[in-house]
Amino acid sequence: MKAYRIKDVKNFMGKLLGSESFDSFLLAEGTITTYNTFVIDGHMVKEFFVGDVNDDNKLPPYEFSEWKAMRSLCFDLIKGKRTPVNFKLVLHLKPEIISQILEKGDSAVSASDVKAFVLNIKYDGSVLTCITATAFHSFLPDKTPDRQWDEYVTLFLASKAIDFEEI
Repeated sequence: MKAYRIKDVKNFMGKLLGSESFDSFLLAEGTITTYNTFVIDGHMVKEFFVGDVNDDNKLPPYEFSEWKAMRSLCFDLIKGKRTPVNFKLVLHLKPEIISQILEKGDSAVSASDVKAFVLNIKYDGSVLTCITATAFHSFLPDKTPDRQWDEYVTLFLASKAIDFEEI
């Protein structure tokens, strides 16, 4: 687990809400506090996609909503002249990218062992932090995936020209 303090919040928010930079993520949950507190449960409700005669009965491919589909909703909740009081977004990396990351390492851990590579984004009204986390389906003594995820996020933020410091 690593924590990053984002130095340029405006730049980060532009990348998060106004570009495809974070489209490799799924939104597991979100809480945005502006004039109200908005809570988003990112779990896909599969029943919504089946049962209608006009439906193709095609289920969404992921357990959670894709960030690219939720980005504009979150932008609409946050935009305006006033800064949000706070927000928290819990993003999970898409499973196929988890596989790619694990293949590059020397760990015996497979993608089926990993429940999620998580990026927690928190804003408290002045400071924005990103915190990594790894969830496994069961206990694993091998911490290589944790290190791989931390390294990936460090490189990811740098590649998106997001200025940060580890805290």
